[in-house]
Amino acid sequence: QVQFVESGGGLVQPGGSLRLSCAASGSSFSIYTMAWYRQAPGKQRELVAAINGVGGTIYADSVPGRFTISRDNAKSTMYLQMNSLKPEDTAVYYCNTYMATIPWGQGTQVTVSS
Repeated sequence: QVQFVESGGGLVQPGGSLRLSCAASGSSFSIYTMAWYRQAPGKQRELVAAINGVGGTIYADSVPGRFTISRDNAKSTMYLQMNSLKPEDTAVYYCNTYMATIPWGQGTQVTVSS
């Protein structure tokens, strides 16, 4: 079964940047529409961005122009480039298929604070 491992989080000051990675194990990564989600303390998990197998993308209203989702099917890896980070972007970030069909991984913590 496919599994996803997130990495790249950390502590960054407001206005800073981070690049998250999501590495997939197993086969058939390219057929999945993939997505990044995040869950802030005390809040429900929410969709941040999604990308289909040929690069079509959608973004949450709070992030277009600041975040860029991309994927490298040859490496079975998805990325989230996050620029102009704000304190409200603080959350645990997860990757999954767009329909969240795979058990959730550990996620990667992103903390935006001065």
